[in-house]
Amino acid sequence: MKNLSILVVILFLLTLRGSVYVVQEPEQVIITQFGKPVGEPIARPGLRFKLPFVQKVNRFDKRFLEWDGSANELPTKDKRFIWVDTYARWRITDPLLFFQRLRDERGAQTRLDDILDGETRNAIANHNLVELIRTSNRQPETAEIDQDETALEDISYGREKIRLEILAAAQPRTSDLGIEILDIRFKRINYVEDVRRKVYERMIAERRRIADRFRSEGEGEASRIRGEKQRDLEEIQSLAYKEAREIIGETDAKATAIYAEAYNRSAESRSFYEFLKTMEVYKKTLDASTQLILSTDGDFYKFVK
Repeated sequence: MKNLSILVVILFLLTLRGSVYVVQEPEQVIITQFGKPVGEPIARPGLRFKLPFVQKVNRFDKRFLEWDGSANELPTKDKRFIWVDTYARWRITDPLLFFQRLRDERGAQTRLDDILDGETRNAIANHNLVELIRTSNRQPETAEIDQDETALEDISYGREKIRLEILAAAQPRTSDLGIEILDIRFKRINYVEDVRRKVYERMIAERRRIADRFRSEGEGEASRIRGEKQRDLEEIQSLAYKEAREIIGETDAKATAIYAEAYNRSAESRSFYEFLKTMEVYKKTLDASTQLILSTDGDFYKFVK
């Protein structure tokens, strides 16, 4: 009798446990009976009851869910192959329809792979590469480079419009799945390795060309400065030489005037002057190895005598 009572209590507890469930705040629930949905979806949180053993609780998230696509190599309209990596956010709007069409989140992820990857491929194939890597026609700042050298090709769409185009094309395809695609973004757009290497080489060549132009302009400016410096130097030297000759001329004139004044004084002064000048000439013209043949009545011999 005691064992029977224990068995009854155990069965009661199991039955109670199987008939009571709790709906959490971020959840929505579908009740199935033998695999088929029964009743309406339950979105309000709280304590709920169901038939034990024959009914099952299927829980689905009400929050925004993540879809992370795989990086794919895709061709653009202008035949450029690029790597495109995208991600999206979605949510379950109709849990009953979601359960009937997709069963669970794994099925939804697989279906989103088909939809979003396909629409992304179509959008990439319908636009040139420049439309995918730019968002506006803003021109770069050209403080050091000429405007003509940095003018960018105008775009009609841009990356943002292409993203919205993918989103607009994908959303109707999920309306019968009980889910809604909220947003899709480009995580990364990159060249394939061969194209990337050519782009880097072209960028290097362009930078070198600009550097050579700057270097040439710098050398031209340096030559101009050196030329101006040489011209200014020659002008200064010319003026200095002119002033020096003028000073020497004035000094010689003053010296000549002094000599003339001294010469025109008394005979004694003239004789002393002639003596000094002759001594200067002797000092400059005669040394120990000099031999002279002079007349005894010559002026040059007069003071030696």
